[in-house]
Amino acid sequence: MLQGKVLVAQGGGPTAVINQSLAGVILEARKSRNVSSVYGALHGIKGIVGEDFIDLTQETSHNLELVGETPSSALGSTRDKPDLKYCQEILRALKAHDIRFFFYCGGNDSSDTLRIVAEEARKTDYPIRCMHVPKTIDNDLVLNDHTPGFPSAARFVVQAFMGANLDNWSLPGVYIGVVMGRHAGFLTAASALAKKFPDDGPHLVFVPEQTFRIDMFLAGVKRTVDRYGRCVVAVSEGVMDEAGVPVATKLAKQVERDAHGNVQLSGSGALAELLSNQVKEKLGTSRVRGDTFGYMQRSFVGCVSDVDQREAREVGERAVQYAMAGDADGSVVIERTGYYSADYRLVPLDAVAGKTRTMPPEFLSSDGADVTDAFRLYLRPLLGKSMPDAYRLRQSRVEKILNRPAHG
Repeated sequence: MLQGKVLVAQGGGPTAVINQSLAGVILEARKSRNVSSVYGALHGIKGIVGEDFIDLTQETSHNLELVGETPSSALGSTRDKPDLKYCQEILRALKAHDIRFFFYCGGNDSSDTLRIVAEEARKTDYPIRCMHVPKTIDNDLVLNDHTPGFPSAARFVVQAFMGANLDNWSLPGVYIGVVMGRHAGFLTAASALAKKFPDDGPHLVFVPEQTFRIDMFLAGVKRTVDRYGRCVVAVSEGVMDEAGVPVATKLAKQVERDAHGNVQLSGSGALAELLSNQVKEKLGTSRVRGDTFGYMQRSFVGCVSDVDQREAREVGERAVQYAMAGDADGSVVIERTGYYSADYRLVPLDAVAGKTRTMPPEFLSSDGADVTDAFRLYLRPLLGKSMPDAYRLRQSRVEKILNRPAHG
C-alpha cells in the first residue's frame, strides 16, 4: 500500500465550488495513516514545476471549511497545457518531494495531464496515484451526469436571465445575453429555466450543438417582437455557422488563442455586438442591448447551489478514498440515480481525458432555438434550494373614459 505525501492542485477556470473539492481532498487525506503531509501547489501545474508549494497539513479545519464556502480557486490556477516534456518536469518535482498521491481538480485538459504523468511514472517505476477531481462550468466531461461547478454557474445564468427578462418587460426592446460555452451549450440552455409566464424570456436559445444562421436568428427575433413587443435571446459564445466557424470570430479584427490552441471567445464582446448590430440594421429596432456574461458566471458570490457544494465536497472525498483503498489511477464521475440523488464511481483516466461531452439531441428543440422539457427536468434538481421567483401584478384593467371608442 502506498504511503507518503499528498499534493493537490487546481487547474483551468475557477468555479463557485472548486474549493469544496479542495477542502474535501485535504480533510479526507489528513485522516489517512498513509499520508505524512498534504501539500498544495500554487497556480496548478505551473506551481508544481516551480516547486511553489504550501503545507496544508498546518491549515486549520475551521479555515478549510470557510475556504470551501468561498468561490474561485484558493490555490490559484493556470491555463498551461503541458506537453510530454512539461509532464516529465512535473513528475521530476513530484519525485523530489516524495509525492505519492497527486490530486488534480480540473476539466478535460487536467485529466489529460494526469494521464500523461501517470504513464510517465509507470515507465520509470515510480509508485504514485494520480486522481482526477472533476470540475467545469461547461458541463462537458464525458461519462458524468453533470460536473461540479456547472450547477452553480447555471443557477447564476437562470437568475441573470430572470432579471434581464423583468427589465425587458418593463422597457421593451431586444436583449441578447452571450453565455460561456465553446462546444457544449448546457450553460446557455440553463437560461430556459428563467421562464415563469408564457411570454417570459428567453424567447430564443441558441447553443453550439445546432447550426446558427443569421437569417434564422433575425426571423426568430422579428417573430417574437411581433408577438410580444419585445425579445430576450440567450446565445452561447461558441455558436457556429454552417461551415463550423465560430460566429464570434467573424467580427474579431484579430483572433487570439489560448495555451490550448482555442480561439479566445470570452474576452471579447464581439458576438453580442455583431448580433445587436444585425438586429438594428436588418430589423430597424432601435432599443437593442447585448451583454457578454464573461467571467461573471464562474465565481459569483452568493449564488451557489447547495447541491453543487455538497457534490463538489464529495467528489474530493471520494477521490481520496479511491486513492487510499485501490490500486488504480482514475477520474471520479457523478452518476444520477432516482429522480435526484448522486452516486460516484472511478473510471480510467483515458476514458475522460481530452474528450468533450455535448448536449444530447433529446435536450434540443427541433427548431434550433430552444430546449426541451427533458432538459428542464434534468437541470432543475441541480439548481438547489430557495431558487428565487418573479411575480407580476394581475393588471385588472380600469375602463377608459377619455379614450373610449365612439358608438353609433
